Amino acid sequence: MPVSPNEQNRLAWMVVSLLFLGSVLNYIDRAVLGVVKPQILAELSLTNVDYGLAVNAFLITYMILYVLGGRLADRLGSRRTFTLTICFWSIANMLHAVVQGLAGLCFFRALLGIGEGGYYPTAMRGSAEWFSAKNRAKAVGIFLCGISIGALLAPPLVAWFALHFGWRAAFLATGAMGFLLVPPWLVLHRRVRVVYGTADPAPNHDADPEVAASADEDLSLSEVLSRWKYWLVLSARALTDGAWYFYLFWMPGYFQDVRGFDLQMVGKWLWIPYLAADLGALGGAWASSLLIQRGFSVDLGRKAVLIPLALLGVLGALAHFVDAPFLAVALISVALFGHLSWASNIHTAISEITPPRHLAVLYGITGAAGTAVGALTQPLIGFMVDFGGYAPTFLGVGAAYVLAVCLLLAAGRIERIRRVVPVADTEPRRALEASPAALEINA
Repeated sequence: MPVSPNEQNRLAWMVVSLLFLGSVLNYIDRAVLGVVKPQILAELSLTNVDYGLAVNAFLITYMILYVLGGRLADRLGSRRTFTLTICFWSIANMLHAVVQGLAGLCFFRALLGIGEGGYYPTAMRGSAEWFSAKNRAKAVGIFLCGISIGALLAPPLVAWFALHFGWRAAFLATGAMGFLLVPPWLVLHRRVRVVYGTADPAPNHDADPEVAASADEDLSLSEVLSRWKYWLVLSARALTDGAWYFYLFWMPGYFQDVRGFDLQMVGKWLWIPYLAADLGALGGAWASSLLIQRGFSVDLGRKAVLIPLALLGVLGALAHFVDAPFLAVALISVALFGHLSWASNIHTAISEITPPRHLAVLYGITGAAGTAVGALTQPLIGFMVDFGGYAPTFLGVGAAYVLAVCLLLAAGRIERIRRVVPVADTEPRRALEASPAALEINA
């Protein structure tokens, strides 16, 4: 039975709304540690280097599960993987309440990384399945907006629980929230099953001309991984992911250690940069979608937003070097506005250069690369903070955005990676197909 466009549109936006809420809770749970960092370090007698190791434990397992979770989402579909990941990470976050030392903290952070690692490949696959290229960035922007909403809500929410009930209660309360999303997700997919006859319909794949046109050129996973275009876009994302992890895990502690904020001030003021990030996620997604709807190519529409707004991230480097703490908050707010504008489009661009059947795992690999950058830099940041202060780290974060833009431009057009177009003469064609350089030119 055909499904009306209005019904499909309504179900699609309901799916992305729950993906957004999952993203909010995902980031609240991972941000708890950063908010209560001074209290945990004091009670457990840990150093900044120890804190960097705990963050690293999360990032390593998160990196691994970003890939494995993407593979799982490609096999099981977004419906099942959403439920599995959110239940696992919620339990892991609650277990932080019983930690007694560095080993336990690292272990539970690693469990949290396992649970959270598969979520964003699942959300990306769900968005690509339900939305065409003209609106896909809007869907991606909405669930990525949950990142900054979660980071925005975490300081006041966690600070309130920590001030009234202690930091252990903050982990219990935020972890338990995840279970609230499972019932509406299951109810929604019962409705999807009634309408489509299956709970994982991937409706957009049948309707998207771009996807249908590439059916005869469905590259294998290894073929995509052999293309420079994929690796350059991956690197552009990974560098800026590393910058985001710095702001997420170190900004609350920075303002307490260097700028003289107490926990109450953290809750009162540090939601502002994440509000700016939300505006960037939505504004960047809507801007590129509007350009594409008005006739711009996908490549030009994305880059017209990606390049100028990514460069706003450079302004974050100045935050450490101004005297007024609230000017530092303002500069970081501008940087995070630019970051989420960049992110909503670079994440969408990844889905637009990869074959649909490998979308989640290839997106997961890019996320794993970004997490790897974050993981490798966490102990280094801890060492520099303990022995040299924050200045080198802020400068490095600003430089990451400049390099990311250069890599994006080097990747060429944002378009599906394809095989070499057949030529009339079979002998030249075989020579082209045997040449890696020719493959790259045609990719």
